Amino acid sequence: MANPYLPNWEYIPDGEPRVFGDRIYVYGSHDRKDSIDFCDYKLKVWSAPVSDPTKWVCHGDIFRSRDGHDSLSDVDWTDELLFAPDVVERGGKYYLYAYIVNAKGCVAVADRPEGPFRLLSRYKYDIPNHYDNGTFIDPGVLVDDDGRVYIYCGYQGSYMCELKDNMYEAVPGSYKLDIIPTAEPHRFFEACSPRRINGTYYLIYSPQRGSCLDYATSDSPTGPFTYRGTIIDNGIDFPGGNDHGSVCCINGQWYIFYHRMTNGTIMSRRGCVERIEILPDGTIPQVEMTSLGFEESLNPYDFTPADTACVLKGGCYITETSVFERPIVNVTDGCVMGWKYFDFGEDFASKTMQIRLKLRGTGSRGRVHVRLDSKDGEELGTVDFAEDSGTAGARIKAATGRHAVFLVAESGYEGWFAGEMKGRQLFMLDGFVIMK
Repeated sequence: MANPYLPNWEYIPDGEPRVFGDRIYVYGSHDRKDSIDFCDYKLKVWSAPVSDPTKWVCHGDIFRSRDGHDSLSDVDWTDELLFAPDVVERGGKYYLYAYIVNAKGCVAVADRPEGPFRLLSRYKYDIPNHYDNGTFIDPGVLVDDDGRVYIYCGYQGSYMCELKDNMYEAVPGSYKLDIIPTAEPHRFFEACSPRRINGTYYLIYSPQRGSCLDYATSDSPTGPFTYRGTIIDNGIDFPGGNDHGSVCCINGQWYIFYHRMTNGTIMSRRGCVERIEILPDGTIPQVEMTSLGFEESLNPYDFTPADTACVLKGGCYITETSVFERPIVNVTDGCVMGWKYFDFGEDFASKTMQIRLKLRGTGSRGRVHVRLDSKDGEELGTVDFAEDSGTAGARIKAATGRHAVFLVAESGYEGWFAGEMKGRQLFMLDGFVIMK
């Protein structure tokens, strides 16, 4: 599956990836398309076989803070929103940790990683003068090799403590504050996610510049943690917003799971994934945001849907017009749309190929520049479009090898009328296909 890697209608932000047995599980919050709130009143889980991480299935609602259409709430003291869960395995049981807005967090337990989960307890602790009243926001949990369990939380300030064997009660005296550096520009904001990799303890987190996922490392699960760098920044070439996710090893390959925005809002977030590398010295080089997901490359000769774009500049954005349709909208003069990466193959006999754009006209005309690798890269040709909906195509120069494809919109109006049309939406893009 390309990015976003889950079905197009699904909005799972804050994804925590876990491998249990022969399957990958992603636990996350649940966004709604038209919501004015972050998250929802339910948590869902998706899984895929380790042998083929492109084949995802949904296991439904695994926990609720409010009655649903076919199930009751799993808590009886609140009906507030559920944020950013994590799940760990210990002693053959699976423990779900969730933050409930304004209501402190809770722990649920199941016999299987996909649930169903039943409430075990609210967190229990004796921490004097806890700065956020013990909400334990965005919990990330680590079961260490020696069986000891640690929980990491925080909002604009990070903290951790050890848990007792009951998995919900803090060990007295284990509480530590500001375990992740507080200095700018990498000051902790939220989204703690712990991992132990090759004997080193990692905390993946969202810094104050919230479009990033940064990481810090330590030789001990209790810190101190040292800032090491940024893993991914989804605000470089894309409409910004927060980020939240973690790393996971699947078939010997490491990935970073994260989310990015849709629908012109920071509230509709969809899960994405990129390959990463963990070097022998423990560092993780920053990776770019792509359209690949779990794919090695994209096929330019298949239809490329607009919503797999990983570069959107100039004010254009992806939105859901129906459960089946997610075009790029607000495409104005100078807007840039990019997809990374396609494998064009090695056909040296063909000097040209065709590109067809599926457009929704808005009463404007102009052209689209087709470029390789960047908005200023080699131009393969241009596609003229008219005021009406349909397809627009052109014959362009042939490409070989591996490349990103960039589409740059240009208004077709000149003189005084160009000023009148400035900022007007030129078209909506559903996708494109390349043909030889």
